[in-house]
Amino acid sequence: MADNGSVNRTGDGGPVAALFPRHEQTFPALTAQEIARMRRFGAVRVYKDGERLFETGKPGPGMFVILSGHVAITQRDGFGHVTPVIEQGPGQFLAEVGQLSGRAALVDGHAEGDVETLLIPPANLRALLVAEADLGERIMRALILRRVNLIQGGVGGPVLIGPSNSPAVAHLQNFLARNGYPHHLLDAEHDSDAAEVIARYSPSPSDWPLVVIADGTVLRNPSENALARAIGMIGGPRGDKIYDVAIVGCGPAGLATAVYAASEGLTVAVLDSRAFGGQAGASARIENYLGFPTGISGQALAGRAFTQAQKFGADIMIPMSVRSLDCSRNDGSFALSLDCGDTLRARSIVVASGARYRRPRIENLAKFEGRGVWYWASPVEARLCAEQEVVLVGGGNSAGQAAVFLSGHARKVLMIIRGGGLGASMSRYLIERIEATPNIELMFNAEVVALEGSEDGSLERIRWKSRLSSDEITEDIRNLFLFVGADPATSWLDGCGVTLDRGGFVVTGAQSELNQGKLVPQLETSVPGVFAVGDVRSGSVKRVGGAIGEGAQVVAALHGFLGDVAKPAL
Repeated sequence: MADNGSVNRTGDGGPVAALFPRHEQTFPALTAQEIARMRRFGAVRVYKDGERLFETGKPGPGMFVILSGHVAITQRDGFGHVTPVIEQGPGQFLAEVGQLSGRAALVDGHAEGDVETLLIPPANLRALLVAEADLGERIMRALILRRVNLIQGGVGGPVLIGPSNSPAVAHLQNFLARNGYPHHLLDAEHDSDAAEVIARYSPSPSDWPLVVIADGTVLRNPSENALARAIGMIGGPRGDKIYDVAIVGCGPAGLATAVYAASEGLTVAVLDSRAFGGQAGASARIENYLGFPTGISGQALAGRAFTQAQKFGADIMIPMSVRSLDCSRNDGSFALSLDCGDTLRARSIVVASGARYRRPRIENLAKFEGRGVWYWASPVEARLCAEQEVVLVGGGNSAGQAAVFLSGHARKVLMIIRGGGLGASMSRYLIERIEATPNIELMFNAEVVALEGSEDGSLERIRWKSRLSSDEITEDIRNLFLFVGADPATSWLDGCGVTLDRGGFVVTGAQSELNQGKLVPQLETSVPGVFAVGDVRSGSVKRVGGAIGEGAQVVAALHGFLGDVAKPAL
């Protein structure tokens, strides 16, 4: 995504880059000496007047440093509109974080007059960031700020058309937001382009949202995977490449493994079925993680790690589901079968697939998932329940964080807890905050038993009962948030020989019967070369800090295994 589109626009569409906070950090000017240090990482490219350097929706070739001339950056949406964003001149560079991995450009860049540039391809850009620490820090900060401004300014990315209160719209918005991908939403009642598309395609209620991508293609309520492929967000295995390690799961444990392994020279692939950050990425605020006394959102913490992993060269493939793992190692490598039909091969595997949200036994639950039933609480869902009463089920830290966050948007948050208190499952600071929040009500020894909906398929009523009596209550409530724990995501390991405990979590180290009497690393499974970290591991501490620590710790074991494999047989 080679672009410089970090510019918000005023109401009339004009660029306002100069008004940006941290503008000097977002658009730094390089000195002649700094450019000279960068030349060994790139090659000079010359463009004629009007020639395009990069194009929306197509893979970007890398970072451009302008040596002479000017480049105009413009936004082009699926309606054919072209909007000026900014013009860059000598000493400035064109890129954002997508260029660390050569992803699709979000804006267009074309030469204004003759232009001479230094083009640094993605692999060399990553090498530059590591080799030139001070300069690399300035460039990396600019790349991150540009992506942030793309998101905040609604510049680039797909256009979603549909009612802002539509659960299906919220589902795709959440998916794009969790992956840090720019997009914007149009409502037919206020936008003529949206109204024209709706008139042309005559969508039924099941078609919402319509999604317009840069080339004008219109998708009807696409799946996450279909949308990701259409906008060039998803990557796949690079030919017949065999990685040193494949990490399944992009939560805190998987990201930590990726950062430490890639920074130490291992070739790394990371796969996740939905978004980086895992369940932690949906946390509104994490306040007990070391080094962040004022707290940090799960999305911000995971986003930093995601960018850091790309900086060191990890190939991150999202959304990409793993169907199965072949541990036969007939050619010396493991084989991951992917949902796209491809096979990814690696010399070692790290299981960091975490856990999937647990679905309690509630009548009609599946019918309303994504239509009023939510397993996370982000600003997207908060918008849907503004000034409404919502029900939240759960008594752990995730439930507490979500309740506090939602209390700032909903009229009332009713927390339903199966047990008789919170002390055994929730941190004290969260309990105190909940008790001090006037619009959070606690209901102990109760459970939700059934859901009812409206004609359009959205949740409309919730029924719950006391566990101490036969009393049942039904209320008109349109949003239910479930934080009742999670089950390990380990079905893809079936048939591989990896030992699981009774709960389905991966057994590692001496805990495994197959490892008893052997000197094996603490995080290695019953299959040599397959390791497990984070929430998916049996006996792990289910905390962000613990997951990150295990991700760092497993890299030493990876080096040991890979070193032994590489030794010639005696």
